[in-house]
Amino acid sequence: FAVLGSAFLHALWNALIKTGTSRLSALVVLSILEVPTGLIVAAFFPFPAAQVWPWVFASGATHFFYKFFLTYAYERGDLSRVYPIARGTAPLIVALTGSLFLTDQLSLHEYLGVALLGGGILLMAQGVFASGENRRLLPFALGSALATAAYTIIDGSGARVSEQAVAYVAWVFVVDGLTFASVMLAWKGTGLLPREARAWGSGAIAAAASFGAYGVSVWAMTKAPIAVVAAVRETSILFAVLIGWLAFGEKLTRGKALAACVIVAGVILTRL
Repeated sequence: FAVLGSAFLHALWNALIKTGTSRLSALVVLSILEVPTGLIVAAFFPFPAAQVWPWVFASGATHFFYKFFLTYAYERGDLSRVYPIARGTAPLIVALTGSLFLTDQLSLHEYLGVALLGGGILLMAQGVFASGENRRLLPFALGSALATAAYTIIDGSGARVSEQAVAYVAWVFVVDGLTFASVMLAWKGTGLLPREARAWGSGAIAAAASFGAYGVSVWAMTKAPIAVVAAVRETSILFAVLIGWLAFGEKLTRGKALAACVIVAGVILTRL
């Protein structure tokens, strides 16, 4: 239930990014507001030990690429198309690489569940080809998926080294926010910063939802196999499809409904 709540929060902050006129501007605002969010939470915990910081900086670097690719994917596609591709490929990558780099061992049915989940996600994304949508979103969405897989493995391990999952995520938010905002503002200029209070209000909500989503997920990774947590977290796709339908007027076709059923089946199988 904790990871399902995290999934909803993740879909919510992605939807908030889509409401802005500029996706890059919205993500810069989110990143700026991640810094005080992380510092406030970190103030309630001891300062991390030296062995934690390499994980924090590695995570910050991979989160930068995650946001970069996600920004340009959302510029070219709908929430209900980009999100499934960007989020859905990651659990498969984690499952395939996790056995090589992690101590977690998954059972056969857990691997089958992850594979079924991935199949449902790919089915969800098939509209890129079937509906004649902008195929340029694909390399950016897949790049985001690779970055997601990388930071999932890094943060699952880093949180275990830290032994304080919430504090670890707080410092990742500080490094991630500073890195992305600084690089983007240096590259594109301060014109990226919106003047309307509404944009900053949405950014604050998105930052809080993002922290809640990821904090719960990383905590869960200290309690269960990382690949399984990553797979269950991808139920955020169901929430994203519903938000896309109800808030943005995106079509809920039979293909999307079928894909949603396959995704749910995969999640159930990973938890048996």
